Amino acid sequence: MGTAVMLFTRDLRVHDNPALAAACGAEAVVPLYVDDPARAASPVRRRFLAESLADLRGSLRGLGGDLLVRRGDTVREVVRACADAGAASVHCADDFGRFESGLRERLREACDAAGVVLRTAPGVTALAPGAVLPSTGGDHYKVFTPYWRAWSRAPRRPVEPAPERVRLPEGVTGGDPAAVLGPVPGANPAFPGGEAAAADRLDQWAPRAEDYPELSDDLAADATSRLSPYLSFGCLSPRVLAADPRLPDAFVRQLCWRDFHHQVLAAFPDLARDAYRGDGDWAEDPAALDAWRRGETGIAIVDAGMRQLLAEAWMPGRARLVCAAYLTKTLGLDWRHGAAWFAERLVDLDEANNAGNWQWTAGTGNDTKPYRRFSHERQAARFDPDGAYRRRWAP
Repeated sequence: MGTAVMLFTRDLRVHDNPALAAACGAEAVVPLYVDDPARAASPVRRRFLAESLADLRGSLRGLGGDLLVRRGDTVREVVRACADAGAASVHCADDFGRFESGLRERLREACDAAGVVLRTAPGVTALAPGAVLPSTGGDHYKVFTPYWRAWSRAPRRPVEPAPERVRLPEGVTGGDPAAVLGPVPGANPAFPGGEAAAADRLDQWAPRAEDYPELSDDLAADATSRLSPYLSFGCLSPRVLAADPRLPDAFVRQLCWRDFHHQVLAAFPDLARDAYRGDGDWAEDPAALDAWRRGETGIAIVDAGMRQLLAEAWMPGRARLVCAAYLTKTLGLDWRHGAAWFAERLVDLDEANNAGNWQWTAGTGNDTKPYRRFSHERQAARFDPDGAYRRRWAP
């Protein structure tokens, strides 16, 4: 069986991690995370990453293993780890997007050249892209509702338990993630990183999840799960979450939306920079864009959302829709500016969700009504009728 390298990427957990389970079938495992400069991350996300890696290392050490954290090009560091440990295989979670697709191609070429087998496994989504395909043909669903029906009926992979033991090769020791990542911003009490924090957040929210269908869009109620950062970094398994009997169908549908955007991204890796379909004739107004970023548009519901983003590195889905619609449909500014700002500021940045939702709102993506309009007055009256959300964030 030999030795395997387990490359962690966006699957920073030991429970229901198919790649880790497969790697642990070898005689020994080298758990590895590579802090790749090419995979840019905002300061707030690096803080969450540092906490998540520290938590992951603690879990692995509890199982008899450890975590190597290295800085550099991912492919080069994986090949070096294989050479140092005499590894015969590399295991990692499959992922999507331009960077991830390119990385997997480079990694496969390097492994082939080194005589090492590369094995990828699902884990980033509840249902892997391509697991269901439209009956009319094509490599992905372009409309959500038929995807939801197919997704709901599709068989799921089995949930993988945490390994009973992670056996390190002789002489291999891990290291402190903070020593590699360097200084990161102070803790964000709203979102502590790590698999343990994810489990705590889920357990705290699950008893209130029955109110989700009614209150998820109520901005002042703050009734959403706030689990998105843990899904983004893979501290929480979307497969397990989708099967949790405590969670209502309305929440599971949002997980399906996440999978929907990932299967679009898998088929269209440039989703974050190119229009999925006909692009708009966008205006240029740097002053208006800066005011939107600062939450100083003069539209209270928009400013409240944008100021919450600056304060918490997060905002509820309804607020994101309101702010995105104002930028693209009211101001007529390019959705790419908004997507880039969210990418810089959000702790829960997910390329598929971010790009997919921005393009949906802008009318360049998968919305079946691309010319729909959003009235910020109507949105405020409906989802913040008493003005409590506006008073909190934009008094």
